[in-house]
Amino acid sequence: MTTSTAVSRGAEQGTPDRQNTLAGTGMLVRFMLRRDRIRIPVWMAVIVLLTLSVNGSWEETYGTAGELREIAQTLDSPAMIAMAGVNYAGVEATTYGALMGQQMFWSTLIAVGIMSILLLVRHTRAEEEANRAELVRANVVGRHAYLTAALTVVGIANLGIGLLMAVGLGAMGVPTIDWPGSWLYGAGHVVVGMAFAAVAAVTVQITEYSRGAAGMAFGVLGAAYALRAMGDVGENVLNWFSPLGWAQETRVYVEDRWWPLLFVVVAVVLAGVAYHLSTRRDVGSGLRASRAGTPVASRALVTPIGFAMRLHRGLMIGFGVAVALLGLAYGSVLGSAEQLVEDLDAYQDMLEGMAGSAIEAFGATILTIMALIASIYVVLAMQRPRGEETSGRAEPVLSTAASRTRWLGSHVAVAIGGSVVMLLAIAVAFGAAGAASVGEGELFGRLATGALAYVPALWLTIGVAVALLGWLPRAVVLTWVIPVYGIIVIYLGGLFQFPDWLNNLSPFGHVPQMPSDDFRLTPLLILTAVAAVLIALGLYGFRQRDLDVK
Repeated sequence: MTTSTAVSRGAEQGTPDRQNTLAGTGMLVRFMLRRDRIRIPVWMAVIVLLTLSVNGSWEETYGTAGELREIAQTLDSPAMIAMAGVNYAGVEATTYGALMGQQMFWSTLIAVGIMSILLLVRHTRAEEEANRAELVRANVVGRHAYLTAALTVVGIANLGIGLLMAVGLGAMGVPTIDWPGSWLYGAGHVVVGMAFAAVAAVTVQITEYSRGAAGMAFGVLGAAYALRAMGDVGENVLNWFSPLGWAQETRVYVEDRWWPLLFVVVAVVLAGVAYHLSTRRDVGSGLRASRAGTPVASRALVTPIGFAMRLHRGLMIGFGVAVALLGLAYGSVLGSAEQLVEDLDAYQDMLEGMAGSAIEAFGATILTIMALIASIYVVLAMQRPRGEETSGRAEPVLSTAASRTRWLGSHVAVAIGGSVVMLLAIAVAFGAAGAASVGEGELFGRLATGALAYVPALWLTIGVAVALLGWLPRAVVLTWVIPVYGIIVIYLGGLFQFPDWLNNLSPFGHVPQMPSDDFRLTPLLILTAVAAVLIALGLYGFRQRDLDVK
């Protein structure tokens, strides 16, 4: 049963007043939850289980007061404060709770922000872009029903994460991870998630494209992280302009201050602005007028590869700039790597088994993290052909002389090229900043080579996505497992000493970690060959199946 049919049936049973701007909200909430019956639980499980697994490892990783002081001293440097936040307990009085509030809080807050943005855009602007919202609103559905239902669904997801975190953390019985702090920890995630949902509610009114709306909201998320970092390092008021800063100012598990969460009123105001802006535009359009195109398409645009490049251009440019800025930020602190590692058991354990100097080992670890971030671009890029198919836009294109192989192959080619662009941006930015920070010009080449070594791992990620598109198109979302698993196992694995076999399950675990390790061609060739086979299988499967138009 479609949403429009269900709403119509509800109207026949008792037609509400058409002036009711919230008419049909309950029905839409149920349909949105039905559509995301897998997506939302997966988000919740990943975020909550990651939090609980880290919380359960504190006593084993830092079992003595001396080890706690060592890690706290390392995290007290300006570079680490900018990355993770302030330890409000102080170096000498550091507790497991203080580390939880500093090391883990910010990362899951960002994850909740990303989830909230994606869900809000998915159920509002993406529905308008696919012309489904107009069909539904032709029935007895109020003007504000879609936005209200989407905010409600995002609120349910955030509330679920907050409750599960609070109960899980409080029940584990880790010293200083107490129940009052755990409830505050969970509440912080709810407030931050709804703040970024409200931001997305505003951006979806501005542009008529879902990717543009999500991109603007992610830009606000990035700015919020930067403001929080500058506020923490400079000990000024900038972090109060960031939802991430509000949560960290609660000083969870140290002072347990609830009043910073009152800044949730800003989210309420933003939601009100979004409601007002929605009355200033038509369904399917945005407040920002679309730029008029040329009367005649360029010769490149009428080819599958040119058209695919046009569709991917915005994401490629935006993500490329983001990873370049990230490379500059990480590279600028590379010169302090020796100080961070010296006489610190936690970081020595993390870099155990890696050859070369502390700077090379630390640089190799950072390159792995940035390559995993670049893999997020690859996953997003390979969601585009699936979106074109389900929205019905691929069908008229494939009814022309363009073959299925050329159509999907063009998206694959752009994603392959884009993956190289991402790693080139990382190579240049991180290599240049790192070499300048250390004061060794020859380090640039070694860092750049280390970044580009991850190209086959990104290609294999593309291969998995293509294979799923060809044979199990509705499961293409599972491609997200690759970057998420890599971030959990590779980023946290070194810190918490996960077994090596877990690392080997990720394609990124088989790439030589240069400049610390020596270059090895064999694993890169194997990854490339596996990627090629997966891409070929996916293209073949796409030719054999029917289009899946939702």
